[in-house]
Amino acid sequence: MNFVKELEWREMLHTSMPGVEEHLKEGMRSAYVGIDPTADSLHIGHLVSVMMLKHFQAAGHRPIALIGGATGMIGDPSGKSKERNLLDEETLRHNQESIKQQLARFLDFDSDAENAAKVVNNFDWMKDFSFLGFIRDVGKHITVNYMMAKDSVKKRLTAEDSEGMSFTEFTYQLVQGYDFLHLFNHEGCTLQMGGSDQWGNITTGTEMIRRIGNGKAFAITCPLITKSDGGKFGKTESGNIWLDADRTSPYVFYQFWMNVSDEDAAKYMRIFTLFSKDEIEELIKKHAEAPHLRALQSALAKDVTIRVHSEEDYNNAVAASNILFGKSTTQDLKKLSERDFLSIFEGVPQSDVDLSVIKDGLGIIELTAEKSDLFSSNGEARRMLKSNAVSLNKEKVDESKVVNSEDLLFGKYLILQKGKKNYYLISVS
Repeated sequence: MNFVKELEWREMLHTSMPGVEEHLKEGMRSAYVGIDPTADSLHIGHLVSVMMLKHFQAAGHRPIALIGGATGMIGDPSGKSKERNLLDEETLRHNQESIKQQLARFLDFDSDAENAAKVVNNFDWMKDFSFLGFIRDVGKHITVNYMMAKDSVKKRLTAEDSEGMSFTEFTYQLVQGYDFLHLFNHEGCTLQMGGSDQWGNITTGTEMIRRIGNGKAFAITCPLITKSDGGKFGKTESGNIWLDADRTSPYVFYQFWMNVSDEDAAKYMRIFTLFSKDEIEELIKKHAEAPHLRALQSALAKDVTIRVHSEEDYNNAVAASNILFGKSTTQDLKKLSERDFLSIFEGVPQSDVDLSVIKDGLGIIELTAEKSDLFSSNGEARRMLKSNAVSLNKEKVDESKVVNSEDLLFGKYLILQKGKKNYYLISVS
């Protein structure tokens, strides 16, 4: 596989240095991507560069994931208007191990293949540098004029709402540049990849390799992914979409991909899956013939959810989706994990009811009109119950229904439904 051509048709190539394609054709090469370790999970914004590493390995080359333990203690100014909080070493080590486990879903770390992937942490070689040693051995080779010319620096210094930039952040590009030089010297790494906002930092590394290492290195960047409406990719009202199931449940993760626009689904199929060009074009054609079936979104959500989580998590997410949008029963609700159950009904109106009231038995009219806000009056509750428009835990009920402890899901929840789409969650404690 021609790696550069693969990125091009997938629209994952933003900028590349002249000669990259020829360099990669000469034999197996090593390339790295830097990953911010400020959390113990990747989010889907990281997946673009991870997929670059995935394609790089598939093309027969060796991918290196660099966990920025040292740079995570500084904070990259690129695209930021404020300085980051600094992390301690123990937290960074924990984050590194968690991130590696997630990367293993995409990259082959454990085989005996010559191009098996590798994880490194720049704290391991930066921790022994003294301040004087770094400015003497590294800093003297890069001029302030060169550093000031970087867009990431200029934007921070000229922005009206900027608080300026500390010396710590200003030196970030030197530290990242040295990472590239270190990997060039110790891992034979000749290519660094990242988002287009990293171009300035990456080229500082190629310049160091030229000036200090007397070598030649290359850079490739991918576009920063945005939604078709111009919004930031991967952001929701509740924040990032994380790969860690405890931060973002597989159901919410699956729903994110299912709810992207048709235009974005076609773009994301190229970027986030391994489907071939012909397969994607066939799916786009199929989708155009019956857009309401959402063939693109379904294929995208299935592929990415299984890759990040598991086939079981995907099947559970589909089953959970059917609870909201299709026919389901109380038994279907009981098959869910409590985490998925709460994810499904996150944001629906809810109220709390004392367990003692439920234990003694509570009439459905009193529950829906007095103990909750599902209906505004007993009369409205009766009318809706008589018209067969009320469900408890996905089962139709009438006004004779008495709710008790046996009806509780996970021993503490009730789901009421008015009509087809209006849900109400009652927590019992």
